[in-house]
Amino acid sequence: MIGFEGSFLGAQDKISPQAIMECKICWTPYDPGEGDDYRQIDPGTAFADLPGDWSCPNCGAPKAQFMVLEDPGAEAAAEAAWIEALGAKLVAEFREIWHSKMRDVPMVNTRLSIEAIGFRLYDGRPLGVLISPWFMNLIQLPGKNEDWRDLTSGDKEIIGFPSGEYEFIHNTREMIGGYKACSLFSPMGEFATQMQAQEVARAVMLALFDEANRAPSDRAADIRAAREAELAPKDAPEPPAPSRRAVITGGMAETG
Repeated sequence: MIGFEGSFLGAQDKISPQAIMECKICWTPYDPGEGDDYRQIDPGTAFADLPGDWSCPNCGAPKAQFMVLEDPGAEAAAEAAWIEALGAKLVAEFREIWHSKMRDVPMVNTRLSIEAIGFRLYDGRPLGVLISPWFMNLIQLPGKNEDWRDLTSGDKEIIGFPSGEYEFIHNTREMIGGYKACSLFSPMGEFATQMQAQEVARAVMLALFDEANRAPSDRAADIRAAREAELAPKDAPEPPAPSRRAVITGGMAETG
């Protein structure tokens, strides 16, 4: 709650930081883009972040007497709340798997915990990284008007991104229904801390949408190949080309 009686009974999750509020006593607006010179409130200060003793600069009415006049960010706020709720449901699903099936499996990294990182919309569908003690996967969830409960677990699908095309595997779970997963790391033994796993997950989400990762320039490839040929022993086998997954994970993931 943010303490006003007007729209949504003060429910903060329904009002964005861009919301323009209006005093219902004298109709004076508070626009976060302008702030409040009278109280030395800087431009960019959301209504929810105003001091508790802030009042209408015209009539002195308290914050509780303000209502939503206009909210340019309402749709984005609702979208963010929806994605956050889906991420929480995904985490809850895999925490149940962790506690019921995976805690005593030798391959798990008990230094890690289950966490959803960087979820955002891509082509209308939530996409992000799920970290767990036994894997790190790119996860795509269905859009608002989609139902993926009829996906066949194990089916494969190629999904394109600015950095390239990646193989996702279809899965279904009771709480979240259908989802698609692209394996980044498994097992997770090379991660020493949760923070390290978080940093890699965020880097993956950045690299995934970077067209520069699609392919190096021909000149750069030629220079690198020539240098590797100079340094490699004459009888050494040619190294395999990195997988697309290895590109977006900085070469840390196993090819598979």
